[in-house]
Amino acid sequence: MAFTVLIRNGYVFDGTGNPWLKADVGIENGKISKVGELKSAAADVVIDANGLAVAPGFIDIHAHSDLVLASRNHPELLDPFIRQGVTTQVIGNCGMSPAPVKKETVDMLKGYLALITVEELPWTWSSLGDYLNLLEKQGVAMNVAALIGHGTIRTAIMGAKSGTPTKEEMKEMKFLASQAMQEGAFGMSAGLIYPPGMWSTTEELIELCKVVSDRNGTFTCHVRGSSETLIYAVREIVKIGEKTGVRIEHSHHEAFGKAHWWKVNETIRMEEKARADGIDIGFDVIPYTSANTTLLAIYPPWSLEGGVPKLIERLEDSILREKIGSDIEEVVPGWPPWLPGSWPHNLVEATGWENIVLMHVPSEKNRYLVGKSLVELGKIMGKSPFNATSDLVIEENGDIMALFIGVSGDMTNGDHLQILLKHPLAAVTPDAIIRGKGITHPGAYGCFPRVLGHYARELKLFTMEDAVRKMTSLPAQRIGLRYRGLIKEGFYADITIFDPKKIIDKSTYSEPSRYPGGIEYVLINGKVVFEKGEYHKEVLAGKVLRKYP
Repeated sequence: MAFTVLIRNGYVFDGTGNPWLKADVGIENGKISKVGELKSAAADVVIDANGLAVAPGFIDIHAHSDLVLASRNHPELLDPFIRQGVTTQVIGNCGMSPAPVKKETVDMLKGYLALITVEELPWTWSSLGDYLNLLEKQGVAMNVAALIGHGTIRTAIMGAKSGTPTKEEMKEMKFLASQAMQEGAFGMSAGLIYPPGMWSTTEELIELCKVVSDRNGTFTCHVRGSSETLIYAVREIVKIGEKTGVRIEHSHHEAFGKAHWWKVNETIRMEEKARADGIDIGFDVIPYTSANTTLLAIYPPWSLEGGVPKLIERLEDSILREKIGSDIEEVVPGWPPWLPGSWPHNLVEATGWENIVLMHVPSEKNRYLVGKSLVELGKIMGKSPFNATSDLVIEENGDIMALFIGVSGDMTNGDHLQILLKHPLAAVTPDAIIRGKGITHPGAYGCFPRVLGHYARELKLFTMEDAVRKMTSLPAQRIGLRYRGLIKEGFYADITIFDPKKIIDKSTYSEPSRYPGGIEYVLINGKVVFEKGEYHKEVLAGKVLRKYP
C-alpha cells in the first residue's frame, strides 16, 4: 500500500468531538485515503506525528480576506493564519463582499470596502463568479468559500442612500443574490451596524433570505447592535429564520460594554429555544474581549449617508459636527434602528472613548498615534476625544482601523466570554482583519492556538477534542462545506498537526504579531504548506470552493 503522504503514530482528533484515536493517516490525490494501522505502508512523504495531535485543518468561519486574496502578495499577508493552522477561510462577511459590482456605484463600493482593502486593484470583475474565477486563475494559498454581502448588493442597486428599496430595486437585489448563489456562494452575510445594512428593514432581509434558503445557503449576520439593542437584534434574526427557513449564523456573538454583558445569558437562551422550535441557528465567538473594525463605526447613521465624502463634509460643518458630537454623547440606541434618527449601536456609549484604540492610520505623519486610545489622542491634540477623532478622520479620509475593548468582558473579567465560548453551538473565529498596515488584532496570529492551549488545556473550559470540533466540523456544517472539517476517509486532506502539550498563543495586544507555539505541520489538499516553522509560500495549495444545490 503506497500513499502520497503518510502521517504516522499521531493522536487523531477527528473533528467530531469524539475522544482521540491513535492511528496513521494515509493521503492520496489530495484526499484522506485511509485512517488506521498502516505500519507496512510506504509513501513519498512520511510525517512522524508521535506525541502530536492530528486534526482537521482549522476553518475560519468569519474572515475578511476578500481583497487580500485578490492581491498577488496574499500568501505573505495570510502567513499568520497559515501558521496557526487555518486551511480554509469563509469570506464575504458582515455584508462586505467584492462582488457584485455595478460601474455606476463601484466608487461607493470601494469606499464601503476600504476597511478590508490592502492595495489598489484593477476591479476587472463584475459578478461573484468573475471574482472567484480570478482567484482560481491566480491561485490561492488556502481554501476559500465565499458569501455574498447584503451591503454590497444594496450598494450596487441603491448606492449609499438610506431608506427602503422600491419594488424594482428589491427585484434587482433579489436577482443579484440569486445569481451569486448560482455562481457558488455559500450564503449571504449582513453587517447591520454598518451602512448601508443599518438602513435595511427586517422585511428586506427576509425577502433576500428567501432566495438564500431556496438554495440551502446560510445567512450570517453581524446583528443590529450588541449593547442596548442586542436582545431585539437576536429576536430579529430568529424571526428571519422562522419566516424563511434559512440557516442562521449569528456572527461573533458578543455583548459590548459592561452594562450589557449579562445579556449573553438571555441571547443564548433565545437561540436555544429557537433551535428547539426547529430554527437552524448557531453562532461563532471571538476568543478575546476586544474586536477590530473601522473607526467610522462610532458615528451616527445619518452622518454616514452618502459615504465617507459626505461624512467629512458634515464634520467640516461646525453646526453638523456639533450635532454629530451630541448624538454620540446623548443618543441611546432603540428599536427599530432603521428609522430616521435612530441608531443600532452607539459604540462610544457602550465602551467609552478610553477603550477605543487606534490600530491603523494611513499617513506617515500620524503613524505615531497607532496604539493610542481616543482619550490619549484628545490629550495629544489638546481637544476633546470627539473633536480630535473627527479631525483625524478628515485628515486620513476616514481610513482608520480601531480596536474596541470591552466585548463580553474586559482585560480582567472574561466570564461572559467564557459562557459564550464553551456553549456547544459556539464555533471559533478571530474576525481579525489583516491588511499589512498598522497593528493587528492578536487573534490574527493566535486565535486557534489560544482556544486549544489557554481555554482547553489550561482552563479546561472544554476538552481538547471539543475545541477541535469548534474550529473544524462545526463551522463546516454551519456554512455547508462538503468533505471538509473531519479526519475521515474520502475527505480532503486539510490537516493541522500540533503538540497538545505545547500549543499556545503568544500574540498580545502590545505585541500582536507573534507566532504561536506548538503548530508543527499544516497540509492543504494533501500538500505540506507549513512544517517545523517554515511556511512554503510558493505552494498555492488552496482551492476556490463553490456551493451548488
